[in-house]
Amino acid sequence: MKIVLESEESILLLAADGMLTIEAASAEQTYSSFHMLASALATCTFAVLDSWAHQANLHVNDLSIRVRWEFAEDPHRVSTFDLQFVWPSLPDARVRAAKRVAALCAVHASLMHPPAINIGVVDRPATPAVRA
Repeated sequence: MKIVLESEESILLLAADGMLTIEAASAEQTYSSFHMLASALATCTFAVLDSWAHQANLHVNDLSIRVRWEFAEDPHRVSTFDLQFVWPSLPDARVRAAKRVAALCAVHASLMHPPAINIGVVDRPATPAVRA
């Protein structure tokens, strides 16, 4: 798989053989935590579609998934994800089923039903006194 950083609010996942790679248009563009969040949604969606496709004797080598997001404030967060897939070899009769399968991604479910997040501090061992 390859993840392409399209903008500060968009990624594109492309089916590709080999290891996962991340590409940007320029060296100045960073892979932000929001890119990571969108990548998790895209790769999870790809995984469930790939599994379903295997069972249905379909191929995913031309499947791509684009995830765009918008921000909200107070607090600063992602307010909306827009996930679209392009799959030219998918038969028209299978499009509705593929959309239902895409919604089965566990990351999608986690975003729709957010988990509790517990924040703590791990006890640190005492730092030995520094002698001058």
